[in-house]
Amino acid sequence: MSYKMIVLDLDGTLMSSKNEILPKTKEALFKAQEQGVMIVLASGRPTYGMVKAAKELRLDEYPGYILSYNGGRIISVQTNEMIYDDSLTPEICHELYDLSREMNVNIMAYEDEAIITADDDQYIQKEAHINGMPINRVENFKDSVTFNSVKCLCTAEPEYLAQVEIKMKERLGNRLSITRSLPFFLEFMPQNINKAYSLQKLLEHVGLDKSQLIACGDGYNDLPMIEFAGLGVAMGNAVDEVKAAANYVTATNDEDGIAQVIKKFILNN
Repeated sequence: MSYKMIVLDLDGTLMSSKNEILPKTKEALFKAQEQGVMIVLASGRPTYGMVKAAKELRLDEYPGYILSYNGGRIISVQTNEMIYDDSLTPEICHELYDLSREMNVNIMAYEDEAIITADDDQYIQKEAHINGMPINRVENFKDSVTFNSVKCLCTAEPEYLAQVEIKMKERLGNRLSITRSLPFFLEFMPQNINKAYSLQKLLEHVGLDKSQLIACGDGYNDLPMIEFAGLGVAMGNAVDEVKAAANYVTATNDEDGIAQVIKKFILNN
């Protein structure tokens, strides 16, 4: 099979545990691009939090794409063209805020290049740090969120958040897409939005078939695209469910797992 597109989750997949792209992985990705393979960065991160990695991989030159907010938005890095966009209305964000108070978790929304929240915890700080985004801490969330937000994100200790996820899906699962991108992040997006749904939109845009697609990931929110792709790859550090769904398990994100995939399935060496 001749693969024409490789889709990479960021945290735990492309990025090492030190939040950097390892040299061998970067070199392999450049070689893949030189052979005409398109690179797509697909993450729960906001678009702003993905641009640095995209520029580091020269996706503005080859070209490549950013699939952000777990599929809520797709842009061309080269042209800034918006390929796909979907978001939550203010009314839904307000409803999620009320549920967050009921279930005793924190919540944030996103406006342009800032995080909007009335809360504070180590996980909100982590989200801001990962993405290089400022936190706009507001007195009243519902009064402040008068705009569409591509997603909302709830945070709490992982064991408790797993229980909240079940309750939220019971209440909202027929109206919203709900997934945990990391054990302490519970993400809410418009219905049917996930990485696989949006990748289908991108494939139609560029004229490729999913059989020509490699998708690599490690977390629960990567499951849809790993099951969807012609070749679904789990990182060595992936959760068990992702490994079980994958066609191939590579090395960890700290062991150049992506470089190994490219050498084996694209460069054939």
